[in-house]
Amino acid sequence: MKELSIVRGACPHDCPDTCAMLYHVEEGKLVDVTGDPDHPMTRGNLCVKVKNFHEHHYQPDRLLYPMRRVGPKGSGAFERVSWDQALAEIKRRWTEIIDEYGSQAIMPHAYLGHQGVLNGLTAGDAFFNRLGSTVAEKTYCESGSSTAWHMTVGGSGGLDVESMAHSKYIIVWGMNMTSTNLHGWPFLLEARKNNGAKIVVIDPVRNRTARQADWHIRIRPGTDGALAMGMIGEIVAQGLVDTDYVERYTVGFDELAARAAQYSPERVEEITGVPADDVRTLAREYATSQPAAIRQGVALERSRGGGQAIRAITCLPALVGAWRHVGGGMMEMPIWEFPTRFDKICMPQWIPEGTRVVNELDLGMALTGELDLDPPIKSLFVYNSNPVSQAPAQEKTMRGLMRDDLFTVVSEHFVTDTAKFADLVLPAAMQAEQLDIMVTWGHLYVTLNQPAIAPPGECIPNVELFRRLARTMGFDEESMAYWDRTDREMLIDFHDWDAPALQGITYEKLEEVGWMRLNVGSPDTRAPHAEGNFPTPSGKCEFKSSLAEGGNFVVPVWRSMYEAMQPGGYVDPVPDYVPPFESPQSNPELAQRFPLSIISPKPHAFLNSQYGNAPDKQRVQGGQRVFIHPDDAAARGVAEGEMVRVFNDRGCFVGPAAYQPDLMPGLVMANVGHWQGGSSGTTVNAITADRHCGLGNAGVYCDNLVEVQKVIDEAAAS
Repeated sequence: MKELSIVRGACPHDCPDTCAMLYHVEEGKLVDVTGDPDHPMTRGNLCVKVKNFHEHHYQPDRLLYPMRRVGPKGSGAFERVSWDQALAEIKRRWTEIIDEYGSQAIMPHAYLGHQGVLNGLTAGDAFFNRLGSTVAEKTYCESGSSTAWHMTVGGSGGLDVESMAHSKYIIVWGMNMTSTNLHGWPFLLEARKNNGAKIVVIDPVRNRTARQADWHIRIRPGTDGALAMGMIGEIVAQGLVDTDYVERYTVGFDELAARAAQYSPERVEEITGVPADDVRTLAREYATSQPAAIRQGVALERSRGGGQAIRAITCLPALVGAWRHVGGGMMEMPIWEFPTRFDKICMPQWIPEGTRVVNELDLGMALTGELDLDPPIKSLFVYNSNPVSQAPAQEKTMRGLMRDDLFTVVSEHFVTDTAKFADLVLPAAMQAEQLDIMVTWGHLYVTLNQPAIAPPGECIPNVELFRRLARTMGFDEESMAYWDRTDREMLIDFHDWDAPALQGITYEKLEEVGWMRLNVGSPDTRAPHAEGNFPTPSGKCEFKSSLAEGGNFVVPVWRSMYEAMQPGGYVDPVPDYVPPFESPQSNPELAQRFPLSIISPKPHAFLNSQYGNAPDKQRVQGGQRVFIHPDDAAARGVAEGEMVRVFNDRGCFVGPAAYQPDLMPGLVMANVGHWQGGSSGTTVNAITADRHCGLGNAGVYCDNLVEVQKVIDEAAAS
């Protein structure tokens, strides 16, 4: 009989759930991965993405050895080389580049393809800071939201998802929870069952979550700020403000009320498409059904005015006193409660003075010369990211990656759409093969992932990759002290174990039990802002932001991530509705050529582009489809299932038309995350603009206009 052992782990993916896992190992092989039944979030269940996580580790197309390109860039033709050969080539090419152009000609590109402290977002920051490369500003997700959050309520974790079981009215705003926050959804169902809570979903699409809600409010993309301002105006006009809470614990009420008075329900209807009576009802029900909770999603930031929209929404709980109650308030990112020592991880003091910052969403512009960089980018190092799939302006990015003078290195599990363009591909370890503590942004549990099996072939964790690179590049002895620690020593050094939130929690205890809840109060009693205590400059909820007053605006946290970008550096201290860059209402001239708005939500069976190459996940998700209202399809002579081309001046992609009556007429939808295929060789981000929203440099993935036409000759679709 084979001996079975159980090792405690944690899901590595960019998801708010950060599920606790149990690795089942027989004779050195991972035979099953299950959810931890004792974890309050996971409860023994895993989502469709990781139901067979053990099989993912043995997927036949997995990269196992370093590979060097032997065919044209983009062909995906590689030959095996040794680690010594790969590292020697990196040193030779980088040394030549640094000698001729300087170290800023090298640029990293990384995000949360892995969510660990060691191997995730921060794995390479210290290395590239010490190297003196261009600093890559990482604003794929939550940067606009976090900027707005800090401006309004400060660096607070806000509402605990578990506390939402006590709510009586819940608004899910711009988030498809049953696909992207599955383990948070049961707490809403508990609130409905036990408290009679009403669940409202505000989203342009009647998605999986909206179909299970009590009320779906269908809204035009990029107009959420107008709805929030209209709600504020109605709450004031109907006399539903919690005057005592506002007077004690907020600043800027008069300015906010005056601004909101400009948004009558009728004007809101004109902007958003939400009926005026629904605006009045929503405002009244939200204000009078305490405790009321708001769960906001990342989609809100993905338009020109997304940051300001989130600021307006974040004002709502204080306006009605929802923060007074357990289960009242708003949930953004509980990550702010974790005492992670990012300065010790990233080593920002190693950045040479005057080093430039290039936003990762501007990669296409950086590689094609549009940014006029001096020196130009001569080498790109990609890890934990797949920018060809996930970055905007896809066709521009691919043109840049085709440059003969660009030396590209990609660390990956598979030959992705980005890895196809690499000169060197390096094999990365998967989660069951490495040690890490997970960066958690959806709940309040610190979770240790312990290695259960050895990495196959010559795969290595990211932290080991950068150790090898540091030695290869000959970093001095003082710098190497950073890398010469063990993984365990690093994890201990990277957390403030004396912080109040970690009282009673030790690394040794995590090794024993796997996960522990932060010391921030029980979800059954936690009401963090019942008496104000907002970590803002004023100590209050700031309807009028003190951080924005005076012009030049920088949120005092992770400066390189959350610097505001508006013309002239000015940010309005009071929230307001900012129209989209591209919509029929805000840009009618452009809409003459491209009359349809498009949104690109996360898929159900993929995690961004992860699992996009897994046959079983492809069967669940289906191929790249173009969801379109039947009336819009009929106007273009498109029958359901026929191939269509979606295009604008930036690019195009193709896919079969899928009728979706629940879409607003004038709106099409295509999920992001599919790998390239079809006659166009592109995906939905081929049509996405490489511009930014007004706060936090967030991208505008849901702020684009397109046209759709039937493909007569598929060979000519591109």
